[in-house]
Formats: sequence, C-alpha cells, structure tokens
Amino acid sequence: MLPVLRVLRDGLTRALEHFIVVTMALLVVDVVWGVFTRYALGQQAKWSEELARFLLVWVALLGGAVAFGTKAHLGVDYFVGWLHPAARKAAAVAAHLVVLFFALEVLLRGGAQVVGDALRLEQTTPALGWKMGHVYLALPIAGVFVALYTVENLAETLIGRPANRGAGDLTSQDTGE
Repeated sequence: MLPVLRVLRDGLTRALEHFIVVTMALLVVDVVWGVFTRYALGQQAKWSEELARFLLVWVALLGGAVAFGTKAHLGVDYFVGWLHPAARKAAAVAAHLVVLFFALEVLLRGGAQVVGDALRLEQTTPALGWKMGHVYLALPIAGVFVALYTVENLAETLIGRPANRGAGDLTSQDTGE
C-alpha cells in the first residue's frame, strides 16, 4: 500500500478506536448510573436503559469494523489451510468480494436507506427524544470502514502482499509465493 494511504488508514483507524473507547466509557458510566438509580434510589432513570442500548449498538458495529480492519476478528481458516496456495488465494479473493458486497449493500446502502427513512418519518426515541436516524448512522459508518478495509485487503491479496497478517487473514498462511 502507498505510504500516504497507509498513514491515512492508520489515522482513521486510531480515530475510530478512540471514539469506541469514549463510547464504551460512556456505556459503562450509563449502566452504573442505571443500576445505582434502580437499587439506591428505587427507580431507574428512564433514559439510561435506552442510552445503553444505543451505545452498545455503536460499540458493536464500529468495534466490529475496527476488528475487521486490524484482522483481530474471529476467522475460521482450518479448511482453507488444506488448499493449494493458488486455491487459497482464490478463496481469499472470494471471501473479500463477499465481505465487500455485504459492506456496500447491507451496511452502507441498506443502512443509509434506514437512516433516510427514519429521518423522513421523524422517528424519535421514547426516552431520550433523539432522532432514530442519528442512532442508525452506525450502520453506514461501519459499512464505509469495512468496505475501505476490504478494498485494501483485496488489493494486497491480489498483488501477493498481505496488508496486516492476523488470525482472520486467509492469506496469512504460507501461500508459496
């Protein structure tokens, strides 16, 4: 990968990781507050459960994108290891194409449609009064990151240099090249 693109990708990944850390910290504080108000004050804050749910969605989707991008996600490549190196590379390319399709169609396009529909219908959350379209933004944002990481991984697989070797990288095994 070009050094400029790698620096850009690493910077975006770091920014996303920091956002996830802050979001996770808010989630912990919110859940602790919800438990405290429920047991110490006798009535849970009405907004705490809803906020925890939304924060968890953002942490899960964006955390999954970062895990995918850094190849820290769970990967099952036991059977792929039995394949001839050329077939292993073909399997990696096929896997990248399937992930790219999912990221673009389901997360990005579908997520953008859900966001647009929710904003158009003016859906709001019951306790917080937030626009649901803003909550759903996690889908297309995660889709953008997964698509970018997948394009990088696909390009690196095609030219024979794995971007970041890791447990979930189908090309991390000896490909004989």
